[in-house]
Amino acid sequence: MPPDAELVRAAQRGSKEAMAELLRRHWGTAVLLAERVLGSPDLARDAVQEAAIAAMTDVERLRSPERFGAWFCGIALNVSRKWLRQLRSERYGPLSDPPSEATDPAEAAEVADTAARVRCAIAALADGQQDAVRLFYLQGLSHREVADELGISVGAVKARLHQARAALAPKLAQFTTTPQTLIKEKEATAVTATDAAEWAEVTVTDIRRSEDEDHSKREHVMVLTERGGDRRLPIWIGPAEATALALTLQSVETPRPFPYKLAAGLVEAAGAQITEVRITQLLSSVFYAIVVVQGTGTPAGPREVDARPSDAVNLAVVTGVPIRVNAGLFAATARDPDAEARRVSFPSATADIAAETVQRLAEQRAKWAGPPPADSGTTGE
Repeated sequence: MPPDAELVRAAQRGSKEAMAELLRRHWGTAVLLAERVLGSPDLARDAVQEAAIAAMTDVERLRSPERFGAWFCGIALNVSRKWLRQLRSERYGPLSDPPSEATDPAEAAEVADTAARVRCAIAALADGQQDAVRLFYLQGLSHREVADELGISVGAVKARLHQARAALAPKLAQFTTTPQTLIKEKEATAVTATDAAEWAEVTVTDIRRSEDEDHSKREHVMVLTERGGDRRLPIWIGPAEATALALTLQSVETPRPFPYKLAAGLVEAAGAQITEVRITQLLSSVFYAIVVVQGTGTPAGPREVDARPSDAVNLAVVTGVPIRVNAGLFAATARDPDAEARRVSFPSATADIAAETVQRLAEQRAKWAGPPPADSGTTGE
């Protein structure tokens, strides 16, 4: 097995195989470190995927090839800390205090040892289960993407993952540090999407905003209300997503397309069509969503694209497609009435956000235009 330094030099010469091997070697450690920061294995895998892209882009700049593992894990930690600051907007409730960012050598060695044991446990699985685990958990593919990769059905993928988890549980129990009380709390609020899930169509009825004097600390909530019913689902969203949503809800025309109009235009230009969005599940206090795209290429047919709820809903209101919610989410949020009351107690801000944005855009255009030239013929009153 070639050392990291040799693989790094090959990757710097353009070898994709060498880069893939480097990422495989250090993926488990990076995910474990990211999970320490983010508190969610799903988010950790997504963060490490972003770190992998950064590593592939910047590997040519690595001057100490033998330190690839530490360098890659450092990128994963930086991405995770950035996400920790941003992901508050997508959570069911406020984030808990983040763990310490300091990692001493003893902790790093412990994490590396744990990662090695996890890899050994995965290697002992049946071949089909190994493939499913590596693609779903280590490479971060969705159920449908794993099914396409392995040439099996989505149901078969879920079955293999279920069997793999059952086989791994006793072997990895010693590494589980979550108290049973916390596990029970997470299970109490966990709602997962299944093929038999009941879906309720909703509309965006309001955007609410806290009244902090410091604008950077204002919190935003998107309120989804069931069509023809009184159930509602409030979700934290970020200020940028709230602004885009408010502009669309208020039918504000902007000089140039905002990102969601651009994204919808790109999908249409590619010969596809967004048909609906779904808010599918609540896991570890994080909401998940998908955008359903009807494709005409190869393979044709509907495809499900993972998305944050705020992005999915923005796309839905731009394109006018239905927004559907896993009905179990209404009951899950109702279990914590204090948290829901806090979110919906914020004052309505949809119109205010849109008006403030229009004013800011006008001020920016005036600033960029500058005063008229002296010989332009412009006169005062």
